[in-house]
Parts: sequence; C-alpha cells; structure tokens
Amino acid sequence: MIENRRGLTIFSHTMLILGIVVILFPLYVAFVAATLDNNAVFETPMTLIPGTHLLENMKSIWVNGVGVNSAPFWLMMLNSFIMAFGITVGKIAVSMLSAFAIVWFRFPLRNLFFWMIFITLMLPVEVRIFPTVEVIANLNMLDSYAGLTLPLMASATATFLFRQFFMTLPDELIEAARIDGASPMCFFRDIVLPLSKTNLAALFVITFIYGWNQYLWPLLIITDVNLGTAVAGIKGMIATGEGTTLWNQVMAAMLLTLIPPVVIVLAMQRAFVRGLVDSEK
Repeated sequence: MIENRRGLTIFSHTMLILGIVVILFPLYVAFVAATLDNNAVFETPMTLIPGTHLLENMKSIWVNGVGVNSAPFWLMMLNSFIMAFGITVGKIAVSMLSAFAIVWFRFPLRNLFFWMIFITLMLPVEVRIFPTVEVIANLNMLDSYAGLTLPLMASATATFLFRQFFMTLPDELIEAARIDGASPMCFFRDIVLPLSKTNLAALFVITFIYGWNQYLWPLLIITDVNLGTAVAGIKGMIATGEGTTLWNQVMAAMLLTLIPPVVIVLAMQRAFVRGLVDSEK
C-alpha cells in the first residue's frame, strides 16, 4: 500500500505545474508575437495579449516566404516532409532487415557485424558529419532529396531496438515456418512484421520527429533555396548585420513548423505508447 503524504503530493503537483509553465510560456510568447505586427513585437515590454494579424502573417510567409531570397514556406514544409518521411521509411526498413539478418541467420562473425554497427553510437555527430558531407559531395548528391535522406537512413539505435525485440520471439516460430516451407522473407513478411507493429509505430513517431527537426545536415548540403527545409529555413529568416528581422513572421513560421510533428504524435499516440511499453517487456 502506498502511503499518501499530503506534502509530497503538493510538492509533486507544484513541480508538475512549474514544468508545464516553463514549457508552454515560450510557446505562448511565440504565438502572441505571431499575432502582432512587427512594430508591436519590438515594443518594450511586448504585450502578452494576442493581436489580430496571425492569419495575415501566416499567409504572407506561406506564399512569399520571409526576405528577398527566401522560398515560399509551403515549399520548405514540403521539403521537410519529404526528408522526414524518407528518413523514417528508410531507417525502419534498413534497421529492421539488418536486425532480422543478425538474429535469424547463422553466419560467421554476425555478432561482430552487430557490434560494428552499434559502436557508431559512440562517435559524436560532429565527428561523422564532415566525412559524410565529403562522400555526398563526391557522389554528386549535394542539393538533392537523395542527399538529404540517404545518409540519415542508417541507425544503430533502431537496429539495436529491433534486434532486442526479435530476440524475444520464440524459436518455435521459425521452426514452424521452416516445417511449412516458408522462405526467410515469407517468415519476415507474414510473422515478424505483424508482430512488430507496435514497435514500428513507436519508432515511426520518434524517427519522423528526428528527421523533421534536422537543422545541421540540410544547412551543410543544401545551397538551393528551393530545396531548403523549414527548420533550417527559419534560421535564414533572421537578419544579420543591419537588416531587420520580421519577428512576427518568424514566430508564425515556427508555429507552422510545429504542426506536422504534433499531428503525427496525436494521430499515433496510442500505438506510440503501446510500442514503448511493449519494448520494455
């Protein structure tokens, strides 16, 4: 029986409310800024009462972008979606097949191959990213969707998670499949894939958000403004030197950028939570 302590309850609820405020207040300030004209944003202190220019600001950046050399924001959002979806599908496919081969096929040095994949987690992104850029440049994949997606499809983390899940499946399944004459790919398609649905859902959400929030990688390999992504594009909307930043439109762009990940999380919330719970069993 858990003892109910009033002081502990009050403290935990206070910390919860404080955490919510810390997370939501900056978002509220961004929302208010997106509803104002640019002059009102620069007032000191800036008002915390929403204005009436939200749709106007969103329409302006959606169609025209921000700045002289900026692409329309709808195009940046489309590029971000293509990148995030391509990374997600590719990462899941590559990781799942890699883990399946390591767990279910018996070949020499298979554990060595797994640890060679896993050890890449010990290398910081900064160590790996510039050699990767060099490879992409040599393959003439700069300023392309292939350059945005292909290098980010390999994932040691996803391979490890799928391997751990596959190792929990009973050996009787594959023995029964062999007796029935099923090929390895038939076994993968008809048995392993359906059993992995909840894990797939959880990894899909995590990987989509990872791909959508990419900033450094598009910044390094994309110079064509028509291939720019939303997250990296927002940085380009901030003026440098003597330029003036239209902060109301920048905040409107930030709010638009939040929509796809939020929709994905809400649409797949139940499957996402179930996948996380099943992964811990």
